[in-house]
Amino acid sequence: MSTPNTLVIFDVDGTLVYSIDKRDSRCFAHTYETLYGRPFPSIDWRRYPHVNDTTIFKSVIAEHFDRSIFHDEIDHFLAHYSAQLIQQREETPHFFLEVPGAAAAVNRLIDLPAYTLAIATGGWQRPAEIKLAHIGIDTSEMIIYGADGKTTREDIIEAALKEAHQSGQTYDKIVYIGDAIWDVQTTRRMGMDFLGVGFRDEQKILQQAGALHIIPDFNDFDLFINYLTLAKPPILVA
Repeated sequence: MSTPNTLVIFDVDGTLVYSIDKRDSRCFAHTYETLYGRPFPSIDWRRYPHVNDTTIFKSVIAEHFDRSIFHDEIDHFLAHYSAQLIQQREETPHFFLEVPGAAAAVNRLIDLPAYTLAIATGGWQRPAEIKLAHIGIDTSEMIIYGADGKTTREDIIEAALKEAHQSGQTYDKIVYIGDAIWDVQTTRRMGMDFLGVGFRDEQKILQQAGALHIIPDFNDFDLFINYLTLAKPPILVA
């Protein structure tokens, strides 16, 4: 049986990469505190609507200063934040890791003609590229969208889908791969097939949220491919 023509859309943080002690999240908070002189409210992203860098940034600015963001304010913040991410990776590279097997799995998929790869992350695009490059994932042959100019995770995924279909390309299957409860919720709302990435407690959280297929990491490539084929939209759990 031939492999179905599949569009695979990856989240980034927690799905392909992670940082020890939430150092990437702490970079975001530290950048904010340096630029604005206010303590960042929380790096528990569940506190914010949509779990999206644009929305998080706008929410904190509104909370602290009771205003909308200024023109180019995100660009200014993003430049400093990206520089922090690069500096941290140069100084302490061992704190910034790939989810086991992620780089090899992505690079193998790129070479398989049945698969088209995309990134749709709730973070901004430039930080995503920095994080992925650090673990050896080259996004130049992938569709990639982040929170730049978008306020919901659905907006980001829809942008990736639109580009994937621009040339008239059709897909037998479209699967989003993520690690968090908001990934489950987003794909369920969109009726999109979902493959979870989670180990132990994270796996239980995804299962309880309605994810039907979950891998602990990407080390078992055959299992990964099998679950891509089996993936279904998350179910609604009472």
